[in-house]
Amino acid sequence: MNITVYPDPVGGKVTVPPSKSHVHRLLIAAALCRKQETAIRCIGENEDIAATVRCLSALNADIIREDQGFHVYRDFSLHRFPANDQLNCGESGSTLRFLLPLCAAKPHDMEAPIMLTGSGRLPSRPNGPLLDALRDHGAQIHGDFLPLTVDGGLQAGDFALPGNVSSQYFSGLLFALPLLEGNSTLRYTSPLESRPYVDLTLSVLRQFGIRIKAIENGWQVPGNQHYISPGAAEAEGDWSAAAFWLGANVLGNAVTVEGLNDHSCQGDQAIETLLSRIGGEMDVTDTPDLMPILSAVAAAIPGKVTRIIGAARLRLKESDRLAAMAKTIQALGGYAEELPDGLIIHGMKLRGGTVDGMNDHRVVMSAAIAATACQGPVTILGAEAVNKSYPDFWKDFEALGGYIHA
Repeated sequence: MNITVYPDPVGGKVTVPPSKSHVHRLLIAAALCRKQETAIRCIGENEDIAATVRCLSALNADIIREDQGFHVYRDFSLHRFPANDQLNCGESGSTLRFLLPLCAAKPHDMEAPIMLTGSGRLPSRPNGPLLDALRDHGAQIHGDFLPLTVDGGLQAGDFALPGNVSSQYFSGLLFALPLLEGNSTLRYTSPLESRPYVDLTLSVLRQFGIRIKAIENGWQVPGNQHYISPGAAEAEGDWSAAAFWLGANVLGNAVTVEGLNDHSCQGDQAIETLLSRIGGEMDVTDTPDLMPILSAVAAAIPGKVTRIIGAARLRLKESDRLAAMAKTIQALGGYAEELPDGLIIHGMKLRGGTVDGMNDHRVVMSAAIAATACQGPVTILGAEAVNKSYPDFWKDFEALGGYIHA
């Protein structure tokens, strides 16, 4: 689907969707509660959340979608499901990396092997450090890229991973290690990037009764623990989604964003601070998902030169986001220079043009916000990519007064 966005201002009130980062974690923790019910309040869904629901259902969790969210219950063994069944992670890296250690934690040869699959760029995205750590502790995993077949056998012990690869590796292990028979430690061997995402995982684990102790450069994780349902949990509004509307305000729009938790662990709450640094240097090491909207806004402010660093990992997302945003800015008549780990952006009045959305939801939404400050219309190819995280984006865009043509 291609959509043309006309350079009209947007304004009004918008309620952001639930944080998919938070919902992934709540669903997994709830599914790990044996013979306990959990009601998760979560109005709205997207393709990534659907992938986690699909995989947890294949792993024997009963998940019912209700008007106000999800009802989660599990009666049987997490790993008991028909032979040759698959966990289709879609394009969700979170789903894959959170569930992979849990699949590895099943008793070796006790149940049928588990096959994990995916689509889009996910089968080509690397998981080497996580796979190495799991195999070093007894897990039988066949393959290095999707599809992966997991026979289980993960043992407790001392785990160590570089901190600059993916925070999702740490979150996945933190979900699984409490279930093992022995005690474990999990350490990062270099500075931990995207730490707020790990903090969000730890917050959810505490909510579900899991005890984890912080130690130097890592955590101590007692084994033989049981997830305990709080009965009900509520997903927070998504600061990642809010970032697009808050970025729009810097370009002269007037959007009031509702549904956010000002005390959230979500790292993308830093959006307002980072927007204030346009015209200087900003480091997105802990908030890489904000790079697309920050670069789009920076490109549309004449006379300011912005340098974004700490974003090397974005080359391995749904698209190479550094290259994708440089191309997007240039397609709109702006100028951006790629760095190994970021961009240098020279702000100017953008003329508009045609943008390839690169099948990347954040690229598409960033282009739409930039379009509100262009001189002419912007046609976005593959605009349906928003379904990955924010299916109602175009509906909300129109409700705020934006003029689009499909």
